[in-house]
Amino acid sequence: MTFVVGENCIKCKYTDCVEVCPVDCFYEGPNFLVIHPDECIDCALCEPECPANAIFSEDEVPEDQQEFIELNAVLADVWENITEKKDPLPDATEWDGVKGKLDQLER
Repeated sequence: MTFVVGENCIKCKYTDCVEVCPVDCFYEGPNFLVIHPDECIDCALCEPECPANAIFSEDEVPEDQQEFIELNAVLADVWENITEKKDPLPDATEWDGVKGKLDQLER
């Protein structure tokens, strides 16, 4: 099992989760982070660190976000690895909690 970054990370991209990951399994796109499913060791350290509550255990991904399981796997293979905390996006607080952001995802 792995952890999955869900929709609420889009346009927020807090990186508190990256800082605590012992295996550096996070990958960064322009406005979203993903977890590489083959690298995640299911340690669960990242989930409580996410200020946007956007990280889920694979078996607890909300029904309306199931597509993020595959999306994390696909994008982790093309995006660059991120290993250090960065500032969130400038308007992250405005986007935190907004529903239906998938169309805002920049690849």
